[in-house]
Amino acid sequence: MPRLRGASGTQVSYATLSPSYMNARSITSQSLGLIGWVGVTVAAATLGGIASTRDVSFYATLVQPAWAPPAWLFGPAWATLYVLMATSAWLVWRRFGFRDAGNALRLFVVQLALNALWTWLFFAWHQGGLALAELIVLWVMIVVMIAMFWKLDRVAGVLLVPYLCWVSFAGVLNFALWRLNPAVL
Repeated sequence: MPRLRGASGTQVSYATLSPSYMNARSITSQSLGLIGWVGVTVAAATLGGIASTRDVSFYATLVQPAWAPPAWLFGPAWATLYVLMATSAWLVWRRFGFRDAGNALRLFVVQLALNALWTWLFFAWHQGGLALAELIVLWVMIVVMIAMFWKLDRVAGVLLVPYLCWVSFAGVLNFALWRLNPAVL
């Protein structure tokens, strides 16, 4: 095991500087953890996806701002974001586990639920204003989650930045669509 010099000049094992969970997890445990975080993320994505596919033509009927992306772009964008999100949560879990990162990981799960809820509010229930309010809460939670993840694992925090950017864009689009379609939303 490599040795480092501590602040007092004494030698310190690298193992004492890293979280105990990371050292104790087997490849099998890490693989199952990755499958679990991907599964939780896919479940939220699927739940949200059900709402957006219930009325496929709804988005196309809305008056769109000139800068609105085509509907086909949302699927690949969200798929990429969900992969980044699941990887981020897994990195934090793998390194710290629930004992040391439980609050950050619980926040991850709660924001996934809010993520899925937004799709129902907007696409299934056509509640543009309520969807926007919920999206603002989601945005704040993502900012807090990024800060929490960043403190635990910088890569995990960075992996969430594209998600924050997309949700920011989605908020502006939600607002524009709500204003342009008051009778429908």
